[in-house]
Amino acid sequence: MSLFTRPDFDAFTEGFAGTTLIDQWDSRIAKVGDKVFALLTDAERRICFKVSEESFEILTSLQGVSQAPYFAKRKWVTVNPDTELSEADVREYLTRSYRTVSASLTRKLRAELGIVE
Repeated sequence: MSLFTRPDFDAFTEGFAGTTLIDQWDSRIAKVGDKVFALLTDAERRICFKVSEESFEILTSLQGVSQAPYFAKRKWVTVNPDTELSEADVREYLTRSYRTVSASLTRKLRAELGIVE
């Protein structure tokens, strides 16, 4: 299993309440509500997701991780398949991204989407 393949990316991200997947920007986009929390690029098979400011500084110093184009000022990173991060680490950061983005939704929308606080 590799999150860098569409079937595995889809299976993992669909496990989060209220997640929808769409194809946009030559990528597979995972959204909660109407907000993006992760994407898998089609061509390069890279994963992008939102991180905390502290994680942004740490992760972008690692091999295979860089600032996400167009998203870096919002603390998004791009992870390549050859990253030194383990699969478990990538899963954890995707989970954190989902939690961060879903927490920014209204309480009413979180309830409608079945997101438990």
